[in-house]
Amino acid sequence: MTVRELTEKLNLKILTEGESDREVTDCYVGDLLSWVMGRAPADSAWLTVMGNINSVAVATLADVSCIVLVENAALDAEAKNKAEIVGVTILQTEQNSYRLAVEISRLLA
Repeated sequence: MTVRELTEKLNLKILTEGESDREVTDCYVGDLLSWVMGRAPADSAWLTVMGNINSVAVATLADVSCIVLVENAALDAEAKNKAEIVGVTILQTEQNSYRLAVEISRLLA
């Protein structure tokens, strides 16, 4: 499934658009950036409430397909600018991490 397909099927809001044709093969939930950096699988949708510039750096290092800000977590302006420069897709939803992860799991099964 691509980031674009995931966005459409889950009705996610696009905050920054990177590689919309990039494959999503897994899902990772976490807010502790050092933990995510070492454990998030490449090509995963990363669910978090962390909408700052450090999250964009971690997404790049972990090589995730996209960041999904859950519970309408805010994306700060500095992070938005950096994400647009480096091509990181950041999405947003009002759902919590658990409910969204369950939906993503069903779509990827």
